Amino acid sequence: MKPVGQKFFSVEVETSLKAVADRMVPEDAWPSATLAGVLTYLERHYNENPDTWSNHIEPGLRALHEEAFAQHSRSFAELSATESDLLLAAVQQGQVQDWPVSPKLFFDTLLSLVIEGYYGSPEAGGNREGKSWDMVGFRPGPVAGTQLPVQETDLPQRTIDQLRDQYDVVVIGAGAGGSVAAGVLAESGLHVLVVERGSWLRYDQVGRDHLRNHRMSKYGHNTGPAPEGNPRTILLPNGQERITVPFEGEYHNNAMTVGGGTRVYGAQAWRFHPEDFRMATRYGIPDGSSLSDWPITYQDLEPYYERAEWEVGVSGDGAAFQGRGKRERSYPMPAIPRTMEGDRLAQAAVKLGWDAGPVPLLINSIERDGRPACGQCGQCVGFACPTNSKNGGHNTMMVRATAQGNKCDLICDTIVERIETEGGKRATGVHLIFEHGDGSFQRRYIRAGHVVVAAGAIESARLLLQSASEMEPNGIGNRFGQVGRHLQGHVYAGAYGIFDEQIQDGNGPGVSIATFRFEHSHEAGVIGGGLLANEFIRLPLIHWNRALAPDAARWGLAGKETMRETFLRTSQIQGPIQEIPTADSRVRLSPTVKDRFGLPVVQLSGGVHSESLRASAMLAEQAEKWLWAAGARQVWRTRAGNGLSGGQHQSGTLRMGDDPATSVTDPMGRVHGYDNLWVSDGSVHVTNGGVNPVLTILALAFRTAENLVNQA
Repeated sequence: MKPVGQKFFSVEVETSLKAVADRMVPEDAWPSATLAGVLTYLERHYNENPDTWSNHIEPGLRALHEEAFAQHSRSFAELSATESDLLLAAVQQGQVQDWPVSPKLFFDTLLSLVIEGYYGSPEAGGNREGKSWDMVGFRPGPVAGTQLPVQETDLPQRTIDQLRDQYDVVVIGAGAGGSVAAGVLAESGLHVLVVERGSWLRYDQVGRDHLRNHRMSKYGHNTGPAPEGNPRTILLPNGQERITVPFEGEYHNNAMTVGGGTRVYGAQAWRFHPEDFRMATRYGIPDGSSLSDWPITYQDLEPYYERAEWEVGVSGDGAAFQGRGKRERSYPMPAIPRTMEGDRLAQAAVKLGWDAGPVPLLINSIERDGRPACGQCGQCVGFACPTNSKNGGHNTMMVRATAQGNKCDLICDTIVERIETEGGKRATGVHLIFEHGDGSFQRRYIRAGHVVVAAGAIESARLLLQSASEMEPNGIGNRFGQVGRHLQGHVYAGAYGIFDEQIQDGNGPGVSIATFRFEHSHEAGVIGGGLLANEFIRLPLIHWNRALAPDAARWGLAGKETMRETFLRTSQIQGPIQEIPTADSRVRLSPTVKDRFGLPVVQLSGGVHSESLRASAMLAEQAEKWLWAAGARQVWRTRAGNGLSGGQHQSGTLRMGDDPATSVTDPMGRVHGYDNLWVSDGSVHVTNGGVNPVLTILALAFRTAENLVNQA
């Protein structure tokens, strides 16, 4: 870092930089880039990413300076607005010659940075006083009158030296599945240890930077794991490995902290459709896929869906979507109020003859369990809840677990190095590595009567693979090579639409209305299909990066006007489809790369089946139709990529089944051949539904924990 008071840029570079930034975001009724503090943000970026500046931006600024002299006999800073805009347009289009760097790359890189500083979080150095947010109509915090600050229950933690030598049950992971297991088991009277790789992060410790979160993680995220020392690798077609780090998309990071993904999720709480459990029977098995039926039915899971909805807390309308399976009981809370956008889309659904209804959410719509109703903030998904109204593992089931006297111990910042087994039939304990605050490690072995693996589909598979023994040299439960296979998540596709009038009221979480017209529909003509719903409120940076029309101006006065005129006038409809799994989409151990603990890291490989892409394209077409019917004046579709799908909906790597040759766990979630080793996360999903999977993870966790109690 440069010493305090030392200039970051030369006078020549800084002069050009200010001039360029103020043409990319000029002054009008609202501040220009530099008046909004963007230069402070750029200095921060320079300090953190010096190579970007020395390799691209600074050479480009010097070349721009020289280009201005060559064309106008004046520096860029001395050009008129028209002259500078014309020159920048030529640079953007690569119409200048003999530059030391790619002119287009220089322009695009610097424009992106200026936009980050202008529309990003004020705490990052730019967007002084949040003026750009005021300009576009973005409200980040809860509605006026909401009681703040957030009140949270502080979960007690143990150090590694404070642990017992033996527990009735060791639960690995404190996310959705692990928290439910911990709560049910502790309340049954068992002594439980919950081992969480991440930290216990209070609300103020979960970052709110719009470039470092689980919705947009360009430079980092806001939970765990740390970017350094926790890589994964991607297996390339040529057999080589490419390293990826936690905030990159292909890493497929689900938040690692107490609560896991539930700490920052959007909290859509859908049940799977009854037909989701018998996909192979209904559709056959497509070539190149590993599509299979579940060994259980919707009816088997329905009581546990109800339990998850009532004990963790879901708001919704039990009368909606009647065709998606019988329910014995409605939701414990009414649906979150429908937004302005939801009203408009509901009218369009009626016009189209489509059934549509509210989105069930694991968010309080009324005060419940001493926590308030949703404050309708503008940054729900990807962030911790400012009112503690979002129901996750950290503030529901883990609170219940740790409230049971001394029945449940929680240790954070600790990984399970391996599960110890005996004869390939019984788990006997776990080897822990605790990371002290000074970066040093401490190891300890803990005996266990039962072990519940709930680390997420990728890390759970990794743990079983790295727990190889003489009896199981390829990893626990991997006698038939099934551990780590069938990795799936959800591919998304949909459409954006711009309206002549305001369609967004700024009330979060934003997602408000959905249709299942194209789920298991003969009309759809695809395998499975899925959900279509409007989206969560977009951050201004996400709007600029992902939601501007293909032909929209992105800089200059016109670009500023684009943001001002479209932010509250744009609707997005999208949805996940029933992904078709393949055996080649998988988790293995890297033969070459190790993590900070000296353990082999995850190696990921595979891609999306063609039927998944076909279904997503169908949904995008229908999303477009919905937006046209709602009165949009311009609509464009989005397309799914064909890379490996896992993301924050990762599942399938330890799928359940009756046959050990084609599955890893039995229908109860217990690893085949073992009497005391269980899996309680999305790993066991055979298919992942055409909806967000968290409610199914919770329901299965209640079921698995109940069965464990009955056998303990």
